[in-house]
Amino acid sequence: MTTDFIVRSARPTDARALAELRWTFKQEDHEGQPPGHARPLEEAEHWIRGRLSDGHWLAWVVETEGEICGHVFLCLVERMPEPYGDNNPVGYVTNFFVMPAQRNKGAGSALLEALKQHSLSAGLEGLIVWPSERSTPLYRRSGFQPPEELLELPLDT
Repeated sequence: MTTDFIVRSARPTDARALAELRWTFKQEDHEGQPPGHARPLEEAEHWIRGRLSDGHWLAWVVETEGEICGHVFLCLVERMPEPYGDNNPVGYVTNFFVMPAQRNKGAGSALLEALKQHSLSAGLEGLIVWPSERSTPLYRRSGFQPPEELLELPLDT
């Protein structure tokens, strides 16, 4: 396992690189055969910059040789106040991606560890994720478990 990488919090100035990785990530999902015309990269860049700036979304990046080669995002989901307990937010984990050349070297585990440490120190209620088949083993090794209570209503349009 190689550890010649660093993990750090993403900054709004990383938006372009994060948008490029997002497009790479989604192209990989479609195995190089996109279903149609791609939206402009600048749209994702603008969205990411705005969300990282307002603090409702957080992200961590992994860098090797000064280049971002992976990321994971965390959206804070507010909970309704209640009289007998806390209403700490839940963290929704998404957009977890590591470039193929950096996989199986510890970068993904390091990203998830940084996210978990932040979540613990911030007092989040828990973390949720809809993993892909490929990412499920990594999430499980990092301590994620199937929920005891969860219902889903897919709203296919």
